[in-house]
Amino acid sequence: MITISEQAQAHFGKLLSKQAEGTNIRVFVVNPGTSGAECGVSYCPPDAVEPTDITLNFNGFDAVVDQESAPFLEEAEIDFVTDQMGSQLTLKAPNAKARKLDDDAPLVERINYMIEAEINPNLASHGGRVSLVEVTESGIAVLQFGGGCNGCSMVDVTLKDGIEKQMLAQFSGELTGVKDATEHEAGEHSYY
Repeated sequence: MITISEQAQAHFGKLLSKQAEGTNIRVFVVNPGTSGAECGVSYCPPDAVEPTDITLNFNGFDAVVDQESAPFLEEAEIDFVTDQMGSQLTLKAPNAKARKLDDDAPLVERINYMIEAEINPNLASHGGRVSLVEVTESGIAVLQFGGGCNGCSMVDVTLKDGIEKQMLAQFSGELTGVKDATEHEAGEHSYY
């Protein structure tokens, strides 16, 4: 579920040695499965462990994960890196915003996963987002743009040169195209 590098394990060991006996770490996701998902690590004293928590054993400590966060922490990695700027813990959780799906999951679920995990994080830098409205019988993914994408002058380029190319490559043989169903209206909400 979670990989913690040797350097990060040593760092946690040092930090935990200064805490009350029996204190471990808790790894969690706030708002899991949404575009606002945030991952974190905190101290976890023994009295904060719930019966439904999952306990992962590491070198000299345990990592405790609540049941709700667990599926969103699949393939998560914690590292402790040192560079010219100093040292820091890094936590990468590629499935925090959307639960990882099996390859045989329905097409709509796989498209929604791709939108949440890959497309919306890129659009968020412009205050935008996209959602799947439907997949037509002819294999067209119909999308609805929102936020800063609604009315943006670059939405056609984003759709055809970005999203459509990415979706057709990933869902080759399943999708035939991508269409925008948004009634675009320019205004102050749009990013230019």
